Amino acid sequence: MFHCTERLLLRPAWPEDWQAVYSGIADEGVVRNLARAPWPYRKDDARCFVEQPADPRYPRFLITRARDAALVGCIGIDLTGGQVELGYWIARQHWGQGYATEAGRGVIEIAATLGYRQMVASHFLDNPASGRVLTKLGFKPTGRVVNRHSCGRGEEAPTAEYSLNLSEQSEDWPTAA
Repeated sequence: MFHCTERLLLRPAWPEDWQAVYSGIADEGVVRNLARAPWPYRKDDARCFVEQPADPRYPRFLITRARDAALVGCIGIDLTGGQVELGYWIARQHWGQGYATEAGRGVIEIAATLGYRQMVASHFLDNPASGRVLTKLGFKPTGRVVNRHSCGRGEEAPTAEYSLNLSEQSEDWPTAA
């Protein structure tokens, strides 16, 4: 599955992408904000990631710039605890450029097309930038803060939980900032 946004191409990962994935995620500042990626992140982790079979019900995408195909990060949806969960990471050199918000809008469109009516997401409390992205995407805080295991941290850390009712989404989202 592929999806184009204004500046980005969301596409599946291919085995030959492992080095680009490794370059973008092998940064403790990136991995510590993820629940599933280990630290230290090794080359074999990147190889395993890009070789995972695709599930069309829960697509996962590399976020690449349309103009030069540079890897920006990764985004996708997964089934977690019986709920459809949005997850993503952005390589450090691309932080603050609106890519997470733009890619997130694309994945929300895909989730709606797949027939999902509700999505969830969360962020570690010490990563408020991710909370701002989720808010821009229309996610609402649930008011719940729960501990979630982070493989990158090697321990649990508090996360703020969010939910999104896809039927309430607007076609007139403001541009990414």
